[in-house]
Amino acid sequence: MQTDNRLFDDFVKFMNGAAGTVAGMAREAEGATRERAREWIGGLDFVARDEFEAVKAMAVAARDENDALKARLAALEAQLAAKPARAPKAAS
Repeated sequence: MQTDNRLFDDFVKFMNGAAGTVAGMAREAEGATRERAREWIGGLDFVARDEFEAVKAMAVAARDENDALKARLAALEAQLAAKPARAPKAAS
């Protein structure tokens, strides 16, 4: 339904413009807030996710290597325990 009321049309245009302006201000405020948060968090001692994952992978590899060395040491100690002890040589 079309209206011939010019005042009402002007009011609707004004409100549409105001809504667009408020939406733009909200987007700008959100962007500024995000940027400030990034700056603040960037100053703290946080690590990036990829750096954390790399260190985590190295820790897993080190743990696996440690377990392998423990098993090797246990096998060598078992071999050493199975050998008869040698008598010390007498000094002349």
